[in-house]
Amino acid sequence: MEINTRYKRKLASIILFIFFILISVFALFPLFAIILGSFKPSQEILRFGLNLKIQPEVLTLKNYSFILSGGSDYFTWYKNSIIITVFSTLFSLLFSSMVGYGLAVYDFKFKNLIFGMVLVVMMIPLEIIMLPLYKLTISLGLMNTLLGAFLPFVVAPIPVFFFRQYASGLPKELIDAARMDGCTEIGIFFRIMVPLMKPAFASMAILQALSSWNNFLWPLIVLRTNDKLTLPIGLSTLLTPYGNNYDVLIAGSVLAIIPVLILYIFFQRYFIEGMTAGGVKG
Repeated sequence: MEINTRYKRKLASIILFIFFILISVFALFPLFAIILGSFKPSQEILRFGLNLKIQPEVLTLKNYSFILSGGSDYFTWYKNSIIITVFSTLFSLLFSSMVGYGLAVYDFKFKNLIFGMVLVVMMIPLEIIMLPLYKLTISLGLMNTLLGAFLPFVVAPIPVFFFRQYASGLPKELIDAARMDGCTEIGIFFRIMVPLMKPAFASMAILQALSSWNNFLWPLIVLRTNDKLTLPIGLSTLLTPYGNNYDVLIAGSVLAIIPVLILYIFFQRYFIEGMTAGGVKG
């Protein structure tokens, strides 16, 4: 009887493993298709679309050589996207974590009202507040600047909500003990709370960096000149009524995936822990 139970469990594990392998292959199909398509000329892509058909006589490195040789402003767009993503993520993590921590730990007047306003803002789409943000950006003289492309979203409601929920599960005894030892409130946050919130920082770092890296609408409104464009906007300029450079577009998109993959590889352990944490285990 025990042997049959072990056999059934082993068989169930094998079936589950095969099932997830099939799901992974299906999920990675678009990635394989776009990588293979980046080595094909534009005519081949227009005729047959993106597929997994390998034709050695068709594959070429011309798309990547065009990008790497400076045939376009690709690296300028890449640099702008990296600058915006890095500063946007750093400032967002810093200020959002401080706001979320304050809402979770301290008791002050109108605390619940402020948190309720954060929840309301989470439900408001960008299109509704776009015009006021546009006027504010003009009045601050931030049009066609990299700062104007990310400054309005430095303190976003979703990271504030996430940090508030995570900080609510941290042991308050550590804060009281630090205060008794004479540690300042800023010192408590940076020396004690920040190390405990590493999973939350990793989770929000990935989500915020991905959002900033792929952001298209707001940079399209703020940025005007070619040397200020981000990667998504710059790649979209390759498609015009006078010619569609799908080969270069796809090759540029493949290279654009690299920073996101690197970020996820470094923070994946903390990302999973941060997204599944509901409190601190005793």
